[in-house]
Amino acid sequence: MPKTSRRTAVFTESMIREMSRVAQQHGAINLAQGFPDWDPPAELLAAAKAEMDAGRHQYAVTWGAPELRTALAAKLTRFMGIPVDAERELVVTCGATEAMMVAMMTVCDPGDKVGLFSPFYENYAADAILAGATPVHVPLHPPEYRFDPAELRRAFAGGLKAFVLCNPSNPCGRVFTRDELQSIATLADEFDVFVITDEVYEHIVFPPHRHTYFTTLPGMARRTLMCSSLSKTFSITGWRLGYVHAAPEVIAQARKVHDFLTVGAAAPLQHAVVTALQFPASYYEELAAGYSRSRDVLLGYLDRAGLSYSKPEGAYFVMVDIARFGFVNDVEFAQWMAREIGVAPVPGSTFFAHGENRYIRLNFAKKPETLHAAGERLLKLGR
Repeated sequence: MPKTSRRTAVFTESMIREMSRVAQQHGAINLAQGFPDWDPPAELLAAAKAEMDAGRHQYAVTWGAPELRTALAAKLTRFMGIPVDAERELVVTCGATEAMMVAMMTVCDPGDKVGLFSPFYENYAADAILAGATPVHVPLHPPEYRFDPAELRRAFAGGLKAFVLCNPSNPCGRVFTRDELQSIATLADEFDVFVITDEVYEHIVFPPHRHTYFTTLPGMARRTLMCSSLSKTFSITGWRLGYVHAAPEVIAQARKVHDFLTVGAAAPLQHAVVTALQFPASYYEELAAGYSRSRDVLLGYLDRAGLSYSKPEGAYFVMVDIARFGFVNDVEFAQWMAREIGVAPVPGSTFFAHGENRYIRLNFAKKPETLHAAGERLLKLGR
C-alpha cells in the first residue's frame, strides 16, 4: 500500500492524553491532563439546556453566532481596554486547539520557520509541522523559566515568519512581564514577524503577577493573532469553544481556513456561553482566588514530600524536579508513579525540544478533596 505522509512520522500522539489513559488503567488520580473535576456554573448549564430545548441543532454562522461574537467582543473590550469589532476581528473555532491551527495555517506557508519557547505545549510543534513549517526553539531556562534576550534575537534574525507565545505559560506557569513582552514585540517589528499568542489562562494569574494582552502593546494589533478559549475560564473543556482575535485583514483569511477545517463550533453551546460572558467581574476574581487556593494545597504537599518545583505564577500547572529519583527517563518515572504512587503526571520531556528528562508536570485544576487525596499519595515520594 502507499506510504502515509512524511509529516505524520515526525511527531507522536499526545503524551498528555496517553497519561490520562495510563491513569485510568491503574486507577490513579489524574493530575496529567488539565481539566477541572467540577461542573460549570449552574447558570451556564441551564442556558445550554434552554438552547437545546429551543431547537439550536443546525449550523450556526460559520465564523461564530452573531450573539456570541457580540458578547465576546464586549468581554474582550472590557478586559483588554481596546475596542474589538465583533464583525471583522473574530472567528469562533472548535476550541483553542483549532484556533492555533487556524492561526498557523493563516500566516505560514510550507518552508516557513515558526519560533517556539521550550518548554512548550505539545500541540505547537505539531501545528507548525502540519502547516508545513519548521519549528525553531528558544529555551526558557529552568527553574525560573526566563529567556536569554540574545538567544531570542538569534531566532528572530534567523528568518521567522511567526513566533508562538503562551502566556500564562503551559507547562511552566510563567507569566511574562510587560518588559519581557515588549522585548518580543520589538523583535517582531524589527524582523517583520507575526506573533501567535495562546492566552487561554488569561484569568488564572496569581498576585502580584498581572496578565498583559500582547495585542495591546504599541504596534502589535496588526501583528498579533490572539488564540484563546472559553474552556478554562468557565470549566467547559469538553464544549470546544475557542476563538481567534486579529486585525480584520488577517481574520478575513483565518475565516476561510476555519471554514474548511471544521465549518463551525457546536451551535447550541455557542448561544449558551453568551450567558457566561456576561458574568460580573467578581466571577473572574473568584476564579483566580480559587485556583490560588488549589495551587497552595498541591504545593504544600510537594513541600512536605521534599520535592523541588518552580512556583507557578499563572495557569494551573507545576513543573516538579524528579532528578533525585534516578530513573532512566521521565516517561518511565511517570508510568511508575501512576502505577505505584497512584498519581498520574505528564513526563516533562513532552514539552521540551531536546532531551530533557528531569521534570514532570502536575495540574491543580481539581477539587480540594481530589488534591488532598493526591497529596497524601505524593507524600510516599518523600519516604
